[in-house]
Amino acid sequence: MALSQSGATRDHWSSRSAFILAAVGSAVGLGNLWRFPAEAGANGGGAFVLFYIACVLLIGLPILLSETLIGRHGQSAAPESVRRVASASRASPRWDILAGIGVLAAFMILSFYCVVGGWVLYYIGVFIGDIFTSGVVGGAFANQSPEAIEALLPNLFANGPMMVGMNFVFLVVTLYFVARGVSGGIEIVANYMMPAFFILLVAITVYGAFGGAFGQTLDYLFTFEPEKLTGPVMLAALGQAFFSLSLGVAGMITYGGYVGRNVNLAGTSAIIASADTVVALLAGLCLFPIVIAAGLAVGAGPGLMFQTLPHAFQEMPFGSVVGLLFFVMVGFAALTSSVALLEVPTAWIIDRFRIVRPLSAIIVAAGAMVLGALAALSFNVLSDWHPLNFIPVFEGQGFFDVLDGLTAKFLMPIGAILTAIFVGWIADRKLIDMENGLGGALHLFWLFLVRFLCPIALVGILVVGIFPDLFG
Repeated sequence: MALSQSGATRDHWSSRSAFILAAVGSAVGLGNLWRFPAEAGANGGGAFVLFYIACVLLIGLPILLSETLIGRHGQSAAPESVRRVASASRASPRWDILAGIGVLAAFMILSFYCVVGGWVLYYIGVFIGDIFTSGVVGGAFANQSPEAIEALLPNLFANGPMMVGMNFVFLVVTLYFVARGVSGGIEIVANYMMPAFFILLVAITVYGAFGGAFGQTLDYLFTFEPEKLTGPVMLAALGQAFFSLSLGVAGMITYGGYVGRNVNLAGTSAIIASADTVVALLAGLCLFPIVIAAGLAVGAGPGLMFQTLPHAFQEMPFGSVVGLLFFVMVGFAALTSSVALLEVPTAWIIDRFRIVRPLSAIIVAAGAMVLGALAALSFNVLSDWHPLNFIPVFEGQGFFDVLDGLTAKFLMPIGAILTAIFVGWIADRKLIDMENGLGGALHLFWLFLVRFLCPIALVGILVVGIFPDLFG
């Protein structure tokens, strides 16, 4: 049920499990399935993975709970929720800047995230077509050279109309569910796609365990070699933990605004963070056995999913079917995250301007479509356009990379830093104690992390983003 222009009853999650599934869907996305395996492969495996888990517990989870409790207390879109907490704490309403930064970040990320979602749709189409040409029993891409398989992505990048079209299709699907509201749209995505996603992820992981190099993968991901735990590796793990949970984009503040008073936020936040971490680990256990068994490099970086993995499917039985199921699974994860990203600015427009939900969602999606088209064309016809070339950290980058860099290196860390300061130092202690669901020593430990460790770590992410060569 959307707010009307005259105001109406605010929509809520129908149950605690619906909130958990939606929140997990918000966090679980391409960052888990694409970025985590790529980062683990590029940063030495076990040392990165174990430090990543520690960062989720000590940095990610405290900020996740902080964002959720702001939303639950405010029961509004993110900026208004912050203002309500500030008002109850006799603090300046200007603290809503932390949520404003998050809303802007969510909108910008949505703009290029749907471009990547379009890549996923393209690969789903490729594997459907390959089933008809290669069959279902043997490997994918029969009689095609490795070079031809790896060229699929560059060929897509070179096709401007296809890039824009796939982006449009993915964005329209996202818009459909957000326009239907919380209980009538977003919950449907969460309740059906998240269980389907987990089933596919586990199934492909089991397949890799029996048909791939599972033992080598376990050694690679979970053997701790202290000499590999270097400064750059620790910073990479810290950044992955932060981005994996989608912190700093006001998503959990927005979703928290639909949570009832009967939900224990500490417990649900722990479930969300745990599920997100399990998915990231399963992604490694899913991808690496297939890649290693095919004799390919696990340190392929961002090309691991879209270039190395399709090549690996050529070497395995039922490769076309497994490849199709894999990218359908990725599509589910991408959609649950894009829905959350669109919901953040949509909820703000609804609360701020009293515009009905469908129109609010269309306004945001239209703006994202414009930016997304520019991001998609930055791989081809606009490849020579470098909008922030005068800033050293963005020198030589196209529009897609600029959107990614502005959000990941600046907006998200700044928003999360302000959240930690606001909850840890500014918000009323009784209000925080009432909302967070913690008590005793655990509450004091959480407060210590939010006040001290989280801001320091997040400043580290911000500094490395601005000065990437600072730590070698």
